[in-house]
Amino acid sequence: MNLIWNTSNITIETVNNTSVNTMAAFLDIKFIEIGPDFLKATMPVSIKTLQPYGLLHGGASAVLAETVGSVASSLIIDNTRQICVGIEINCNHLRAKKDGNVIATAEPLHIGATTHVWDIKIRDEKEKLICVGRLTVAILKKK
Repeated sequence: MNLIWNTSNITIETVNNTSVNTMAAFLDIKFIEIGPDFLKATMPVSIKTLQPYGLLHGGASAVLAETVGSVASSLIIDNTRQICVGIEINCNHLRAKKDGNVIATAEPLHIGATTHVWDIKIRDEKEKLICVGRLTVAILKKK
């Protein structure tokens, strides 16, 4: 299988450095694995990500999904000439989560010249599906 990434020497450390001073850093989102055509990140279920009933907030799941998909797009584009921004996200919240960690895996559904569409599955530590997301990213010329 061919790599979809713009460069073959991407490291987890490099990818995690993209989160410095961002919402991803605030929510303790960490990238954990880069595959030939997928990117994985983890997020703790903690006081930062809970809603008032003590469950993982759907918005936190959406932030995780948009983060992993947007960063995946940034690894594909030519960052000297382009930027990528999320333009639509849809999340179906399937199962509640009260503690521990969730792991998001972004896989491409479409990699085009002007848009990318990502399928993002968020699972718990036992591989149970917590949330399914679809993210559309616009690829824009850098100004």
